[in-house]
Amino acid sequence: MGDHKVNVKTDNRAKIDFLSHLMDDIKSLEYMFKEGMIEDDIIRIGAEQEFCLVNKEWRPDTNSLKVLEEINDPHFTTELARYNLEINLDPIQLSGDAFAKVEHQIRSLLEKAKVVANKNDSKIILTGILPSISKHELGIEYMTPFDRYYALNELFKEARGGEFKLHLLGVDELSILHNSVMFEACNTSFQMHLQIDPKDFMSSYNWAQAIAGPVLGACVNSPMLLGKELWSETRIALFQQSIDTRAVSMAQTEQESRVSFGHDWMRGSIVDYYKNEMSHFKTLLTKEIEKSSLEELKEGKIPKLSALNLLNGTIYRWNRPCYGVGNGKPHIRIENRYIPSGPTVLDEMANFAFWIGLMRGRPTAFDDLPRIMDFRDVRSNFIRAARTGCESVMNWMGKPIPIDELILDELLPISRKGLEKMEIDPKDINRYLNVIKARVQKQTGSRWMIRNYRNIKEKLKPNDALMALTEAMHHHQSSENPVSEWPVLHDFTSFTSTASKVGHIMTTDLVTACETDLAILTLKFMKWNHIHHLPVVDNKQTLVGLITSQHLKKYWDQVHDTDHLSSAREIMVKEVITVKTTTPIKEAIQLMRKHEIGCLPVLEDTQLVGIITIKDIAHLEDVENL
Repeated sequence: MGDHKVNVKTDNRAKIDFLSHLMDDIKSLEYMFKEGMIEDDIIRIGAEQEFCLVNKEWRPDTNSLKVLEEINDPHFTTELARYNLEINLDPIQLSGDAFAKVEHQIRSLLEKAKVVANKNDSKIILTGILPSISKHELGIEYMTPFDRYYALNELFKEARGGEFKLHLLGVDELSILHNSVMFEACNTSFQMHLQIDPKDFMSSYNWAQAIAGPVLGACVNSPMLLGKELWSETRIALFQQSIDTRAVSMAQTEQESRVSFGHDWMRGSIVDYYKNEMSHFKTLLTKEIEKSSLEELKEGKIPKLSALNLLNGTIYRWNRPCYGVGNGKPHIRIENRYIPSGPTVLDEMANFAFWIGLMRGRPTAFDDLPRIMDFRDVRSNFIRAARTGCESVMNWMGKPIPIDELILDELLPISRKGLEKMEIDPKDINRYLNVIKARVQKQTGSRWMIRNYRNIKEKLKPNDALMALTEAMHHHQSSENPVSEWPVLHDFTSFTSTASKVGHIMTTDLVTACETDLAILTLKFMKWNHIHHLPVVDNKQTLVGLITSQHLKKYWDQVHDTDHLSSAREIMVKEVITVKTTTPIKEAIQLMRKHEIGCLPVLEDTQLVGIITIKDIAHLEDVENL
C-alpha cells in the first residue's frame, strides 16, 4: 500500500512544507510535459502480484513478516494484513517474448515464496478474496505492524467520523459495522501497468475506462465474502466501502469516494488530471522531502515527484495514472487495479495480454470517446460487470450487447491486432487469448466458485465448506489448468474438518424473540422452527435472556393461561452462559457438560452473532482432541 516512509503525526508546519512540495511537483511535471522530457520512444509493461498465506487449516496465516525476511528478495513487500504479501515485477519492454518473460518471473518468484512458506507451515494461494477468511482475521491485531498502516487507519476513521459500515447486496446480503480499514485486506489483486506516450495520454486513459467493464467481466474471481454470495467481483464494492472517508450526512453532496471509477471523461493532459485530484481530495499523509523538484530540474536532475506520488497513492482509481522514473528517464503509465489475483498464473497472464492488446490495438474511431460514448454508460458497464460478470449486458456505443458477444466478436480481435502491432510472439498471443475465449464460453473463476460452494454446502457445514473450497482452489492452482477447465467437485469424503473455534461451527441463521413477545408465541417459534433454544434480544441485538424447551415446560400452565398472558421477559433465563466466536470448541463442550446445558449463545461484545448446540458438535469425530 505505497510508501512506508511517511509522517504519522503531522504538525501544521510539516503539512505546509509538504503542500509546497506538492505544488512544486505539479509545476515540475507541467514543465517536463511541455519540454518533451517524458519518455515517449519505448513502451514497457509491469505488474504487481498479491497473494495470500494460509495455514494447514486453510485459514489466513499471520507469518508474512517472517516469510518475507526469509525470502530476502527486494521484489517482495508487505501488504496491509499479516497474511498477504506482494511481488513487484521488473518492467519489461513490450515486444517479442515480453509476456513469456513476465510469466517466467512470476512463477519463479512464487516458487521462491512457496518454498519459504512451506518451511513455515504455510501455503500460498492466488485469489481475489480468500473464501476462508472470517471476521476474526479482520481485527486490528492482524494488521501488519507498520506505522503507515496504523496512520492510514486512524486518518480514514477520523475523516469518516466513526466506524466503517459495509452493506453489500448480491444473492445474499452482508451488512456490518467495523472499526478499522481491515476489510480492505480481504482484497488481493493482480495490478497491471502499461507505459503511455504522454501525447496520447488522454485518449489512452479514456479508452482504458471504456474497456474496463468488459475486461472485468471476463476476469471476475471474487464472488464471496464471509460465506455470503455477493457480487461476481465483490472486491469492487468492498474496496470502495472499506476505506470510504466520506462522512454520512443529511445533506446531499457530490463528494467522490477515494476509491472511484471516476465521474466523467478525462480532458486535457496528465497535469490537468493531477490538478483535479489535488482539488478534490485532501492530503492524508505527508513526508519529509529534502529538495524541491523544481530545484532538481534546474540542476539537470530528473525529480521523483515524491509529494505528488504520495498523494496519488492515497487516491485509489480503478485505472490510476502514475508518474515514475526508470533508467534516469521520467515516464507515465496507467495502472489497472481492478483485476483480481488468480485463479492461476496462466489466467492472470491471459488477463494481462488481453488488456495490453486492447490498449495497444485501440481503433482510431475510439480516439475521441467523449464524442461517441456517454461516460455514464461506461461507469454503468463497470458496475454491471462487477455484479454479474459474464452474464452482464453492456451498453456499447449506444447499443446493448451481451458481454460475451462483445468480447468474442469485437474485443478479442482488437486485442489480437494490438499484440501483433507490438510484434508479440504469435504462440503467446494464441495461448493467452484462447484462455480468455474459453473462460468467456465456459466459466469464470466466480462461476466455478459459486457452483462448487453450493454443491459442497449440501454435504458439509458452511465453515467446513469454505475450507474445502479453499483447499480445492489450492489443488487446482497447482495443476495449472486455467479456471475454464476446472471441474465440478463431488467427492468430499477425504476432507477432514479443521474446526477448532466456536465461530467455525456455530449456527448463524437465528430465530430470536423480543422481551415483550408473548410466552405462548415463543413456544410457537420453537415448534415451527424445530428448535429447542430461543435467544431473547433487544432492538440492538444485545442478548438479554434465553428460553429453552425444558425451561418452558416449567411454566407450561402459566404460558397457556390466556388471562395471565405471560411475556418472554417473565419466563426467560436472565443469567445466560455465553461464549465468543474465538472460544475453543473443546472449552465450549466443557462448559455445556459442567453446567448441564444444551446450548451456548455466541456473542461479539454484547451482540448475539450465533448459537452452538449439542447438535453442532455431534458431527465432530474427536472433540476431546480439538
